[in-house]
Amino acid sequence: MGIIGWIVLGLIAGAIAKAIMPGDDPGGILGTMVIGILGAIVGGLIASALDIGDLDEFFDIGTWVIAILGSLLLLAIYRAVVGRRSPAP
Repeated sequence: MGIIGWIVLGLIAGAIAKAIMPGDDPGGILGTMVIGILGAIVGGLIASALDIGDLDEFFDIGTWVIAILGSLLLLAIYRAVVGRRSPAP
């Protein structure tokens, strides 16, 4: 899958992850895309390490599930880290 495929997959996976876990997150569309792309990569690495899947085809349902689950994981971690910060006075 090429770089454009990763960007599109990440954008859509990140948007689906934010739809599943709605909340007030900074970053807008760029943040969604970054979380989605990184989530797809993390999900792919975890799935490959556990030998349960692979991110190789754009139109494969397994690719989408792995990317969305990775995006959900990263979004949860992001919220846990950002949620601990106290606002500046």
